[in-house]
Amino acid sequence: MDQIHVKKRDTGIKAKRLRQLGMIPGNIIGKSLPESISIQMEEAEARRLVRQLREGSKIAIDLEGQAIPAQIKEKSLNTLNNEILHLSFQALVADEKVNSVIHILLENEEKAGNQLEKMMMEIPYASLPADMIDTITIDLDGMAVGTVVMVKDIPELMSDTIELRVDPGEIVLRISDKTYQDSQADTDGSEET
Repeated sequence: MDQIHVKKRDTGIKAKRLRQLGMIPGNIIGKSLPESISIQMEEAEARRLVRQLREGSKIAIDLEGQAIPAQIKEKSLNTLNNEILHLSFQALVADEKVNSVIHILLENEEKAGNQLEKMMMEIPYASLPADMIDTITIDLDGMAVGTVVMVKDIPELMSDTIELRVDPGEIVLRISDKTYQDSQADTDGSEET
């Protein structure tokens, strides 16, 4: 699990000024906390976190010596000027289920070409912190045209340790015969004339 070092935020400094000083504002929320904690972190550490992890990823927060297990709840970014505006974290409690998302990553995507249809690349679920899953990789190498992968076809998602927040029959991806579909559309169009 990744770890970041943060400090309690100096609330006397506005967020824009804080960013100019090389610090990124954030907060930690959670039922286990008496109240939300305003934090700040070095911009370099925030950039590493944004680049390497996703929303829903587990992380250990070191708040001035206090260890807080958490998940990344939200990343507010200004993509026009590559600026990190704010990061939000949710504190985790070992015996309390938390809502999160699993990100689907595809390996050998180029082998499916333009026949690949991505339907659901994030799967919402709930689990205890120890059972959280950040990503699942699906290898597309050797998948034939006509292959349909549903949520229930992914073994990690059928575990008793996670509660899916989607129907197991939902389609994650499919490899369609675009050539066939395109020729059908052409045939259908010519019959009408």
